[in-house]
Amino acid sequence: MEIIAELVAFVIVILVIWRFVVPVLKKMVTARQDTVQQQVDEAEEATRKLNEAQAKLESAVEEARQEAARIRDDARADATRIHDELVEQAKREIERTKARGGEQLAAQRDQVVRQMRAELGAQSYGLAEKLVVESLADESARRASVDDFLDDIDRLVEARAATSADAPATAGGGA
Repeated sequence: MEIIAELVAFVIVILVIWRFVVPVLKKMVTARQDTVQQQVDEAEEATRKLNEAQAKLESAVEEARQEAARIRDDARADATRIHDELVEQAKREIERTKARGGEQLAAQRDQVVRQMRAELGAQSYGLAEKLVVESLADESARRASVDDFLDDIDRLVEARAATSADAPATAGGGA
């Protein structure tokens, strides 16, 4: 009987455990499983969000690199274009300066030539006046000068008369 009493006591303990302890343990285990599952789900969601963020970051970094390369290429092209424009502008300015310098040089040369002619004319006139005054100061020199002038006129008249007399004879003799 002892065995039966022990068996009955054992069954009662099992029933009490089954009735009161197992549901509490099941609730605790289920709650713990739910908490762990929730933490696992949250970790998976966090991992997924982290992967998405890393992909977006890598995409943004790649886009930034491409944009930087495009900006750098554009800047190089702009720098080359600006350099070429400045070189062209400098060449045009050099040509303009050369032309202006040539024009100024020609104008200065013309001005110097005019000044020299004026000075030379004034000096020639002064020298001629001085020579005429000196040569006509003496009476005999004045007479000789007038006589030379009249002789020159006579020679010119004779030369013209000889030329006009030869012209009709040459014209008539040739026909």
